[in-house]
Amino acid sequence: MNAHRTPWDAIRRRIYVAWLNRRRGVQVSPSVYFGRGATIQTGSDGCAFGGRVAIAESVTFSDGVIIATYGGSVEIGANVYVGPYCVLYGHGGLTIGRDTMIGAHTVIIPANHGFARVDIPIAAQPLTREGITIGEDVWIGSGCRVLDGVRIGRGAVIGAGSVVTQDIEAYGVAYGVPARPVRNRAAAIMTALLPDD
Repeated sequence: MNAHRTPWDAIRRRIYVAWLNRRRGVQVSPSVYFGRGATIQTGSDGCAFGGRVAIAESVTFSDGVIIATYGGSVEIGANVYVGPYCVLYGHGGLTIGRDTMIGAHTVIIPANHGFARVDIPIAAQPLTREGITIGEDVWIGSGCRVLDGVRIGRGAVIGAGSVVTQDIEAYGVAYGVPARPVRNRAAAIMTALLPDD
């Protein structure tokens, strides 16, 4: 993937990563690549939220990716790819395991607005912040939405355009709105390897 990057890209990346690492709560490996407009925000809309970001080596953030902590944490393992214009929030904590791929325009939101009361505006009601954990070697297709409280197991595949509202087991394949499991990659392999009687 680095074969077509210009020397200017490397210089720009080093300067940006060095600047990020001077910010409180931000720890980014020097080998992380940020595309045009990709950014880490520990504050937004004129408010400083704080929070923590830890990004391991050889992660790629394509153009326009936004990582916004909203006072929580975002931890990303090595060799993760985040496609163009994804939004990763940190409210209740977001952990992404190594070797995971996330398709363009995906939004991952470890928080949700409370709406139980009707006597006060939804915006004034407390958020839930259960957090999201995505395992290693997961593939999340383009345009997905992953919502608060979800755990996606190692090796799972989420079909493009899906809305993930419940846990997905390790090696599970799921898609739809809401996403529903349709098979398990590991079980399919084991079945294929079993001898016929």
